[in-house]
Amino acid sequence: MAAKTSMVITIGRQYGSGGRVVGRALAERLEIPYYDKELLAEAAKDSGICQELFEDHDEKPTRSFLFSLVTGSGLRGDPGTGYMDMPLNHRIFLAQFDTIRRVAGEGPCVIVGRCADYVLRDQANVINVFIKADMQHRVARAIERGADPARAEDVVKKADKQRAGYYNYYATSTWGDVTNYDLCIDTGKLGYDGAVDLLCDYIKLREKAIR
Repeated sequence: MAAKTSMVITIGRQYGSGGRVVGRALAERLEIPYYDKELLAEAAKDSGICQELFEDHDEKPTRSFLFSLVTGSGLRGDPGTGYMDMPLNHRIFLAQFDTIRRVAGEGPCVIVGRCADYVLRDQANVINVFIKADMQHRVARAIERGADPARAEDVVKKADKQRAGYYNYYATSTWGDVTNYDLCIDTGKLGYDGAVDLLCDYIKLREKAIR
């Protein structure tokens, strides 16, 4: 069955905003591939690096990596295929970038997180989305996912800080900056289904505009 869009949709998200829920539901409605944790398996297969290492470093800037960014040169945001002689953190980072470019080049899909909007910034058929929600909504979702109610807000803030750190160090722009995205959606106000509805409408308008 043919996909219902020709676009690649990247989704950045605040912790607890339901970005993954929205992304998966959107992919199902549009009948296109969905990449979240699935991207790690693809990157492992493409690079030959153990999948567990991708999972250990997933959206987590490490001290050793940040130090190497300061002491190295010409590596930031510049993935390529000749990286197997680099330190492990560089290899994981750049291998994942190469995989994002590959899956996006194969056709329409939804990609959650992992600087995908930055990686694909020069491609015309990409829609970059940021999913957010108020703190109360996100704390409630964190509790649903098993967080201690007394610490849930700290869990949310820590996760956001980690994602921001990953994005801000690995890309050359700022996580959550509205200038990086085509559309920002508040799931606390629209709900997940409403967010998907809005995205589908936007995608149709965007496709019409670029024909």
